[in-house]
Amino acid sequence: MKPPIQKNEIWDVVVIGGGPAGMMAAGRAGERGKRVLLLEKNPELGKKLLITGGGRCNVTNNKRDNRIMLAKYKGNDQYLFSAFAQWNVKSTIEFFNKRGMETKEENEGRIFPVSNTAQSVWDVLHKYMKEGNVKIENNKTVSGISESKDATHLVIKVKGGENIFAKSCILATGGTSRPETGSTGDGFRWLQKLGHTVIENEPSLVPIALKDLWTKKISGLTLNDIKLTTFQNEQKQEAHKGKVLFTHFGISGPTVLNMSKEVGELLKYGDTNIVLDLFPHLDYPELKSQLQRILIEESNKKIKNALGRLIPTSLVSSILELAEISGETFNHSVKSEDRIKLVNTMKVITLHVKALLGVNKAVVSSGGVVLKEVNFKNMRSRKLKHLYIVGDVLNIDRPSGGYSLQLCWTTGYVAGNNV
Repeated sequence: MKPPIQKNEIWDVVVIGGGPAGMMAAGRAGERGKRVLLLEKNPELGKKLLITGGGRCNVTNNKRDNRIMLAKYKGNDQYLFSAFAQWNVKSTIEFFNKRGMETKEENEGRIFPVSNTAQSVWDVLHKYMKEGNVKIENNKTVSGISESKDATHLVIKVKGGENIFAKSCILATGGTSRPETGSTGDGFRWLQKLGHTVIENEPSLVPIALKDLWTKKISGLTLNDIKLTTFQNEQKQEAHKGKVLFTHFGISGPTVLNMSKEVGELLKYGDTNIVLDLFPHLDYPELKSQLQRILIEESNKKIKNALGRLIPTSLVSSILELAEISGETFNHSVKSEDRIKLVNTMKVITLHVKALLGVNKAVVSSGGVVLKEVNFKNMRSRKLKHLYIVGDVLNIDRPSGGYSLQLCWTTGYVAGNNV
């Protein structure tokens, strides 16, 4: 049994939050010989880490050129250059590979463990902390942080327990996404009391709920290489290409997650639609020609049995319903105007947005501490010299695809390396 925390003991480093950024920070500080205590409010560490990427954990994105990688962080690259100069994508991949976790690259540069399980990532980080003699205290709910009267250390208040004292504190409490994992925005309240400016936290990468009931019939269907275009008041907004996953509530998948913040902004001003183009690489005449060829080659079949050559079979009945064409019609009897309607339907499927699903389904949340109040050379607060701020607590937007975890690895390492 580990010895209990001693009263009035001053730790070199106390890390609050046992997510990816906190585990990396604690491990690095311990590796440097610091006496490190990690406080986690949940019964176990890394609850959110274990569910990322559908439980497979999208570790990072294989963009080894820092400038290319940082361009994905939407105008915040000027802050992140110094941090990524110390720890970048190459560092992350080598870190896990050298510790026995093989990785693989999938679509759009996404890096996953070969094991296809987030447990492999957790195991590496847990061992890293153990090697650094990090003391882990689970079920510890922090209620506040303050500076000691002589300004030599921080006082960390724990509910139902003694105060904990730290020469340095690394705040890794996360944002507000997936609150059931412990990300309930506690860190933002403490930081505001300490004088930091916090931008309102809201869901950033979230699935989109639809009003269209017919989409429930194709729940589980994934469409690749399609185009999604947002519209409001019949005015085109933004276009995105990629994949979409239909669910029981609407749509999800990387492309949808990455456009969800934009959709959320549009919803503030009125009804919003998303137009789906199944064949963005084909114009109308080319698609009509392909459809015509299939109808001729299989003229004695019913259209419901032939359309599967163009689109997924699970989508056929929905497309025919949207085009108002009977699936029992034989191909040789499909009228010219119906062919036009079919082509138009496959090029323009209008999805009516109901809402974003909210923090309980968000992959990450946007908002957080204003970046100019953090020194990214060491992740130290510019308001309080003993405090370091990492991961999702920072006001940095990023897309889906491994960018959130890379932010955690980088900022966590830099903080752990500088406390």
